[in-house]
Amino acid sequence: MAKEKGIRLIANNKKAYHDFFIDESFEAGIELFGTEVKSLRQGNCSIKESYVGIENGEIFIYKMNINPYEKGNIFNKDPLRKRKLLLHKYEINRLAGKIKEKGYTIMPLKVYWNGSNVKVEIGLARGKKLYDKRADIAKKDQQREAAREFKVRNLK
Repeated sequence: MAKEKGIRLIANNKKAYHDFFIDESFEAGIELFGTEVKSLRQGNCSIKESYVGIENGEIFIYKMNINPYEKGNIFNKDPLRKRKLLLHKYEINRLAGKIKEKGYTIMPLKVYWNGSNVKVEIGLARGKKLYDKRADIAKKDQQREAAREFKVRNLK
């Protein structure tokens, strides 16, 4: 019998959803070393300040912080080094064409375990204006109020 494969979240970039409209998202593998994988198993990862760039037809993630594995000694790598993302060539070409348009960028959205593999979800994003952010906050407040009223009505 095959073991059930689950998705376990390691890191999430909530700020990306607040500051950007996410038009499309892609699942990418990531090139890691052994001590980095062990550190990720402990949940030592941050993608708040990270960004994605394309160089020579390859896609990289910059400033993704994976804390050094405590028992890794000399095998630990630089926590902020650039790491290669694994995508198909046609996906990289599509993303490269989109980011040449004005206002588009590529953001890492979350890092998670998919079975025994570490995956990064990246999104094609457009920046939000201040009034867009205010509208989103007002919409969330309205939904929260509606849910609270619904809950009060159903308790009676």
